[in-house]
Amino acid sequence: MAEPSMRLNRRGLLRAGAGLAAAAGLGAAAGPGAAVAGPIAGATGPIAGAADVPASKRFDLKAPSHDLFRHKPLRDDTVQQSFTFDNVNRRLFVVQRRNGTGSAAGDLCVTRLDFAGNQLGYMYLTGFGHGVSIAAEPVGSASYLWTEVDANANGYGRRLARFEFRDGATLPNSSTALAKFTPVADATEHTCAVDPVHGRLVVRYHRGGAKRFAVYELARASAGDFGTRLADFAQPALGSPAPVFQGYTAHGRYLYLLDGESYDSSPTLNSRVTSVDINTGEIAEGPVITRAGESLTYREPEGMAVYRTEAGETRLFLGFASGAAGDRRCNLFYKNVLV
Repeated sequence: MAEPSMRLNRRGLLRAGAGLAAAAGLGAAAGPGAAVAGPIAGATGPIAGAADVPASKRFDLKAPSHDLFRHKPLRDDTVQQSFTFDNVNRRLFVVQRRNGTGSAAGDLCVTRLDFAGNQLGYMYLTGFGHGVSIAAEPVGSASYLWTEVDANANGYGRRLARFEFRDGATLPNSSTALAKFTPVADATEHTCAVDPVHGRLVVRYHRGGAKRFAVYELARASAGDFGTRLADFAQPALGSPAPVFQGYTAHGRYLYLLDGESYDSSPTLNSRVTSVDINTGEIAEGPVITRAGESLTYREPEGMAVYRTEAGETRLFLGFASGAAGDRRCNLFYKNVLV
């Protein structure tokens, strides 16, 4: 389960051409245990000027969705919350609330899967957050994960953390093995997603009751530098009452949003995808009802990610939880038509 607008601004454009190769070079720069507070310029007010993220194609949200896999168990049996790909080392990570802990505790389980949905490893995180969205960053042969951290009273992370995935480890939020970041100094919650193709980190943050997105160059963010945004804009309104937000990701000039409820909460299929132009903060397409996994039991939308195959096909992934309480399963689908 997941949580139940201002124009786009920027000061200075950073071209993200360095991509993930540059991120790997700077990946460890922040160092284990670094607590980096990186308030962004103009965080308390708008910045003059429009963003200028280079043009790119966008995913056709009305195109059919394809299965990666269905009904796969994770390490724990709670609902998946989000997922991410290490696009260089070809790894998949899915996060969920840890078994036996309350939702406000912020205790998470990360399961590593192969692309057939078989379990390859796991890691427990204590006091991190809800798992709204996670990101993976390749650093050589290692996979570094970005998550929310330092759960507030509602169980959502106040800051961001970056750490190496280590199979079988339990990582408390006080560990010196992780680096912590505060991209927006006065924000009360942070989550993030990655555009692995263009080497960007997208941060969703809450400030003063508003929900906004900021876009950074991943290589600079990995080094603790959040001083320059490629873009910053309000989460667009998608209806009233606001739909249940379930995940986000980005590719090129476009941000993608997922919302909706499980069949238990809404017998009518209401899961939707939306694309947003990062340069304007305006909706490019949608919301569009997605019927991916329509026949699943329970079927709650949970998470988005972008992946590029070894053959060069770029895919927009949608995640759904299925199954009965006490035996929730993971399901991933993707769209691959760019227009």
